Amino acid sequence: MPLLSKKESKLILDPLADNNPITIQVLGICSALAITAELKASVVMAVSVLFVLGMGNVVISLMRNIIPSKIRIIVQLVVVATLVIVVDQTLKAFAYELSKTLSVFVGLIITNCIIMGRFEAFALGNGPWRSFLDGIGNALGYGVILIIVGFFRELLGSGTLFGIPVLGDPIAKTGLYAYGYENNGFMIIPPAALIVVGILIWIQRAKNPSLVEEA
Repeated sequence: MPLLSKKESKLILDPLADNNPITIQVLGICSALAITAELKASVVMAVSVLFVLGMGNVVISLMRNIIPSKIRIIVQLVVVATLVIVVDQTLKAFAYELSKTLSVFVGLIITNCIIMGRFEAFALGNGPWRSFLDGIGNALGYGVILIIVGFFRELLGSGTLFGIPVLGDPIAKTGLYAYGYENNGFMIIPPAALIVVGILIWIQRAKNPSLVEEA
């Protein structure tokens, strides 16, 4: 007997492909532009959103029958803010330098459209288990794009991955000739992230023409 039913598996797999929150729903673009210049920051942000969205969906689902409709948005904000504080304090305790790199962007998880959207569209109408799977699926879909963008931006922008030189020594020079990889400064500025995301959207729609919106 499979661990997950077909419908439950779909909750996780759909956001990874044909219903990706960034490339299809075009949500969470701000963080994709802001923090993906380094792969490490991309991974940490992806894990942070995975925790916040997975746990937040469960909490909202458990409370869905007792939350007055008039204050549901306020309650959702309180839940996500509490989880973000947990993430922020954990980063400061165990990865302080990285927490400074991410700085305000961890706090902005509170306003991430993906999180509030899943609370409102799914967790308020489904049980804790399905809400958990939905949260994990959408967070993974978001995280995969962040990591892909971060991989190419750091590799081509700095010649490194996780800070380790990959494309040669970017500063080794002899006379007028440079040996190793020369930094591509364009890749580490936000517009480069938009271009990489655009290429991913193009590839996804080229593979699946049904995703292309009709004019």
